[in-house]
Amino acid sequence: MQRTYIKDLKTEVGKEVSISGWVDVRRDHGKLIFIDFRDMSGKVQAVALPSNKEAHEVANKVRSEWVVTATGIVNKRPERMISKNKETGEIEPNGDIEIELKGLKVLNEAQTPPLDVRGDGKEINEETRLKYRYLDLRRPRMQKTLRLRSEFVDRIRQFLFSKKFTEIETPYFTSTTPEGSRDFVVPSRMYPGKFFALPQSPQQYKQLLMTAGFERYFQIARCFRDEDLRADRGFEHTQIDLEMSFVNEEDILNLDEEMITTVTEAMGYKIKQKPFPRFTYKEAMEKYGADKFDMRTEEDKKNGILAFAWVVDFPFFEKDKEGKWTFTHNPFSMPLPEHLSSQLQNIDTEKIIAQQYDLVCNGFETGGGSVRAHKSEILKATFKTMGYTAEQIEKDFSHMLQAFDFGTPPHGGIAHGVERMVMILTGELELREVQSFPQTSSGRTAVMDAPSDLSNDQLKELGIELRKKK
Repeated sequence: MQRTYIKDLKTEVGKEVSISGWVDVRRDHGKLIFIDFRDMSGKVQAVALPSNKEAHEVANKVRSEWVVTATGIVNKRPERMISKNKETGEIEPNGDIEIELKGLKVLNEAQTPPLDVRGDGKEINEETRLKYRYLDLRRPRMQKTLRLRSEFVDRIRQFLFSKKFTEIETPYFTSTTPEGSRDFVVPSRMYPGKFFALPQSPQQYKQLLMTAGFERYFQIARCFRDEDLRADRGFEHTQIDLEMSFVNEEDILNLDEEMITTVTEAMGYKIKQKPFPRFTYKEAMEKYGADKFDMRTEEDKKNGILAFAWVVDFPFFEKDKEGKWTFTHNPFSMPLPEHLSSQLQNIDTEKIIAQQYDLVCNGFETGGGSVRAHKSEILKATFKTMGYTAEQIEKDFSHMLQAFDFGTPPHGGIAHGVERMVMILTGELELREVQSFPQTSSGRTAVMDAPSDLSNDQLKELGIELRKKK
C-alpha cells in the first residue's frame, strides 16, 4: 500500500491508509491503546482495539521514538473527543480524526533517548543537546525552524531568478583576504608549507564575475571566519550574496528592499514601515547610540513586527589599536563621488565617506554591502592609505588590479546573513537554534569530535611539524 503523509489524512476519511514515522506518545488505557504517530508533515492519534489482536499486541510493545509503519482506517472522532487548543479553542491539526489500527509493523526499535525531544529543549544543557543533535532536531520547534529557514532561502532564490540573476558557486579553497577577521587555513599536500584559506566571503570572486560580464550574480554562500564566538556569531555561516553591474547605490537598495519585503510578507510577516527609513551613520549614532538599533514599540514586539531600516554613508576609514588607518566595512568599496579625489590623493582620510550601507532589523544587522571600486587606481589608493607598500599591493591583489584594467563595469551588491534573518523571523536569540549542526560555545563541532589531532603519517604527508605552544 502506498504511504500517506499524516498531513494528508483528512482527505482519506473512511479509507484504509498506510503511514510511516515515529511513535511520539503511547498511552495504555487497558483494553484501548492510544498511540500518537508523527512524520515530517505532522501528528495523528491512532487507537488499537483488542478486537484486532495482532495490531493490539504490537501496540502493547512499542515505545516512544520507535520507527514503525501503521495501517488502518481513518475515522472522524466523536465530538467530545475532538482535540482543541487550550488557549484558542481551535481544533488541533488532525484533532478531529484518528486511525483505527489494523496493522502495526516495527521498522526499528529505539533506546530511551538521553533527552526529551517533545519539549522546547532550552532547559537542557548545550553539551547534551549538541552531542545528540540528531535527536534534538526531532523536537517540533527545531523542525519548524529549519523548515522555515528552507522556505526563506527558496523564496529568496526564486525572487532573484525572477530579476534575471544567475546563481554561480565560487571556490572554498582560495587565498587569504583582508576581510577583517582571521582566516581558517587548509594545508596543501601538493605544495608543502603552503596553505589555502577558506573564504570569509566571496568578495573578490563576485567582483571578478562582474568583470566576466554576468552582470547579475547571486549564491547561497558558505562563509568561514575564525573569530570569537557569540550568541549570534559562529565559525561558519550562510549568506545570501548578490552583486549587480551598471547600478548605483539607489538601485541596489531598492532591489534589495523589494526582495526582503516580498519574501517576508509572503511568509506572513508584517513590516513596520515601508519604504524602509534611512539614516546616515551619523544620524543613527546621534539618535540611537549605535548603528544597529530596534525601532519597535512593545506592542510591535508582542505582534512580531519587523522593523527594517537602512544605515548609509559610513566613514570609510578608522584608526586601529596601533593608530594606523584601517577600513570600517570593506576595503573594496567606493567613496562618495565628492570624496574620490581625497581618496586618490590620500588626504582628509578621516572625512572620507564610503558608499556603504547596512540593513538593520529589530536590533540586529541583517545585511551589508557597498558600491565597489572598479578601477585599479582606486583600489591601490585604499590600500596605500592603510599602509600597504606598492610591493604588498601587487603581491596580494595583482589579480584584481589586472582584472580591473580589462574593463570592469561599475558594480555593487549586498550580502544577508541567513542565520541572522531566521533568528529575527523566529524570535530566537542564539545562532545554534537556527542551524542544523552548530559549533558549541567552546568552538567544537556538534556530534563529531573536532577539532581533533592528525596522525603522524598525515602530518608527515603535509610537511607539517607541530610544536607545543608555550
